[in-house]
Amino acid sequence: MNKKVAVVISAYNEEQRIGNVLRAVTRAVFPEEIIVVSDASSDRTASVARSFEGVRVLELPFNTGKGGAMAAGAKATDAGIIAFVDADLSGLRPEHVDLIIRPLLDDRCDMCIGVFRGGKFLSDTAQRISPYISGQRAVRRSLLDKMPFLEEMRMGVEVTINTYAKRNKAKVLRVVLRGVSNTFKEKKMGVMKGTAARVKMWREITRAIVRMNRKQKPPKSLTAKRRLRAPKKR
Repeated sequence: MNKKVAVVISAYNEEQRIGNVLRAVTRAVFPEEIIVVSDASSDRTASVARSFEGVRVLELPFNTGKGGAMAAGAKATDAGIIAFVDADLSGLRPEHVDLIIRPLLDDRCDMCIGVFRGGKFLSDTAQRISPYISGQRAVRRSLLDKMPFLEEMRMGVEVTINTYAKRNKAKVLRVVLRGVSNTFKEKKMGVMKGTAARVKMWREITRAIVRMNRKQKPPKSLTAKRRLRAPKKR
């Protein structure tokens, strides 16, 4: 079994936060490859990521949403275990990264999800309500490659992964990432833009739920368009 480990970090305009995440990921024990996917960022996200030794950066030519960025990162590696980490985390430490990867290396599960505890109140509360929407997870490539229209799901990508894993009776474990929190959209963008972005996020999550329940196929025109536009490798 291929147990090479890659960490994929999808990022959109995270120049102020991605450095802290990469400092933790690059010091973790298990990752053998680290890929940052800049989802058509308009700031210095890609430049900051390149400043870290051993980090590979992909720049997408247009914004695909979180699902598209994650799919691009997964396609760019041959690793058998792929861990996904959000670019806007605070409190992340190297041992947190290893914590979500170790159960797969030990063959204890097909997917491991990290949930927040002991960090910011709002982050903890959100993950107590919806723990499986966490962006921190490690997945076997053999499972990930079979998931339908992952790149189409934008912020509904975690719902897609969870639904497929459950439907196919994959073994899923949860681990606690103590002291870790994400940065809320309202803090990144301001109240008005952040609230609008949050509404859009939940709309995309709802669409993903509906689509997975209906098992819809992606439109041929959209699939063909995205095949033609490959990310730039840097």
